[in-house]
Amino acid sequence: MASDVLLEVSGLTTLLGDAARPVRVVDGIDLEIRRGETFVLLGESGCGKSMTALSLMRLLPPSGRVTAGAVRLAGTDLLRLTEAEMRQVRGGRVAMIFQEPQTSLNPVMSVGDQIAEAVRVHEGGSRDRIPARVVELMRAVGIPDPARRVDEYPHQLSGGMKQRIMIAMALAGDPQLLIADEPTTALDVTIQAQVLRLLKDLQAKTGMAVLLITHDLGVVAETADRLAVMYAGQILETATTDAFFAAPAHPYSRKLMESMPGADKRSARLAVIPGRVPHLDQAFVGCRFAERCYAVMPRCRDQAPIWRELDTGQGVRCHLWEHGGVLPDGLQRETGDPAAATSFVPESAQDPAAAHAPMLQVRDLKVHFPIHDGFFRRVVGQVRAVDGLTFDLTPGRTLALVGESGCGKTTAGKGILQLTRPTDGSIRYRGEELVGLGHRRMRAFRKDLQIIFQDPYAAMNPRMLVGDLIGEGLQALGIERSRAGRMRRVAELLDLVGMDADAVERYPHEFSGGQRQRICIARALAVEPKLIVCDEPTSALDVSVQAQILNLLKDLQDRLGLAYLFITHDISVVAYLAHEVAVMYLGRVVERGRVDEVLDDPRHPYTRALLSAVPVIDREKRRSVIRLEGDMPSPSHPPSGCYFHPRCPDAFDACSRTYPEETRLSETRRVHCLRA
Repeated sequence: MASDVLLEVSGLTTLLGDAARPVRVVDGIDLEIRRGETFVLLGESGCGKSMTALSLMRLLPPSGRVTAGAVRLAGTDLLRLTEAEMRQVRGGRVAMIFQEPQTSLNPVMSVGDQIAEAVRVHEGGSRDRIPARVVELMRAVGIPDPARRVDEYPHQLSGGMKQRIMIAMALAGDPQLLIADEPTTALDVTIQAQVLRLLKDLQAKTGMAVLLITHDLGVVAETADRLAVMYAGQILETATTDAFFAAPAHPYSRKLMESMPGADKRSARLAVIPGRVPHLDQAFVGCRFAERCYAVMPRCRDQAPIWRELDTGQGVRCHLWEHGGVLPDGLQRETGDPAAATSFVPESAQDPAAAHAPMLQVRDLKVHFPIHDGFFRRVVGQVRAVDGLTFDLTPGRTLALVGESGCGKTTAGKGILQLTRPTDGSIRYRGEELVGLGHRRMRAFRKDLQIIFQDPYAAMNPRMLVGDLIGEGLQALGIERSRAGRMRRVAELLDLVGMDADAVERYPHEFSGGQRQRICIARALAVEPKLIVCDEPTSALDVSVQAQILNLLKDLQDRLGLAYLFITHDISVVAYLAHEVAVMYLGRVVERGRVDEVLDDPRHPYTRALLSAVPVIDREKRRSVIRLEGDMPSPSHPPSGCYFHPRCPDAFDACSRTYPEETRLSETRRVHCLRA
């Protein structure tokens, strides 16, 4: 069995910061990865997953250093190699795909040149052979028409295509081990399914091992052979995937499972893990999870648990397993939900009549962007980002907009709030027409209409402190004029979204992506809005923090009758939170109805393809993935007839000639499909 082990990590310890009070981001971890297997590192932000990967690659930031342990790749200790020797390993025997392909690719080099650079470094050989090898690698990762796309730049490619380019660069050195750090976090479920299938196919062909870092339990269930759960720099549990999902051994793992949203939990609150990951610059006594654990015992606080191997093949670091994994008699489970307190929100009685009247009425909304060309910048075409969107939204209801990137979801949300000017159509908020209002007249509506942006870092001024960012709306709209009053409200909001009060004196770059998203949610809630456009608000969050935010959004909706337009690609969140769902494709809604109608019985081929690509933990509920051919067409040149017909597995001749009219399947159900 030892010969099957490709990577053996023992006692790895990594410190950041000064020697006086270092941050122990990785604290004595042990793990093994076998040849050809997919091993997943799972845990919340701040647990040390990415730092573990960077330690293996010896790509730590300047203040980082490995102080103990060994990292043996096929018998070679990577920590003992010189930097020149390590350069031959990086990208060669071990390659890494980073979390954000857009920031990892050079924007001023064509993608072909970037892959060629990796080929030159790791394969060498004749220069005449390099262009053919680049095309071969692009074809291997499923990029259509690679000979033409070699000259394209990163901004010309979709998120899924950019991720494929990163994989092609990683494959240039024919690696034995591929480290993938959250490779599908920002991708649509269809593209995610393609990337994960690609990695599996490449494994089957090359025999490489994959170390996958993720917080998506659905992805873990469908891709992993074995996994390790990481918390506060330590590994708390290892298991095969089947054993883990059948019976997670550690209380932390169990809570992660219970935090997952889904249709079966709609009527209940999601389980949350109170508190947050502890700071890693302290000397720990006892179990690191004790302060957040529902099963904490007195000895957990003053005695560190030892590592135990269980009969199931799992390994676990927990005192519970001195009692067979269950609480001993006399101890009760602790419960708590930090998202339940909403003290900053005033009680507000809803008018029963108003609750049933539409708060927002959108009719035939169109947002087109002109295409300019030539010296005189003449308009030569239109990008039809949103091309006829119609819906009503009532107080206390959530409408989810789902679809692939580029289908117009975000543009629709911005158009409704007049952040992007609509080309045509009508948007009425409480009977008032918003289309055509200038900035001054729209100001009266800004308090009621808020948005949580998809990219939290781009949505915040990097030169402003977090306290001022959250309190900015309170000051600008005259809600709280005194700084002391604003700071009190800010402190309540930060506690509400699960962040420390000292965040007010820090800048956005000092936080993780998930923490920045929580700051943006606090900022949107600060002015007590009536309608919030939520643009992928939980895509960057761990499942435990996501549960806290979803509970919070549901609480606020129940108490204040808030309406949400929820833009997402996470179907489990839609199933838990939304009342209705609209499926968009190329600027148009192809299917709409109640959540249970659409998710249980999808009638449009595109909806069926989307749902088939969603990772599912329960094997019995998994659908066979419907693979869509090609990419979404350009909204500047939509296909004739049904926009989906070039990719539709059920298309016939009539689909290419005419766009399907709306078919009403019930009072609440509508679909645009000739086969309906």
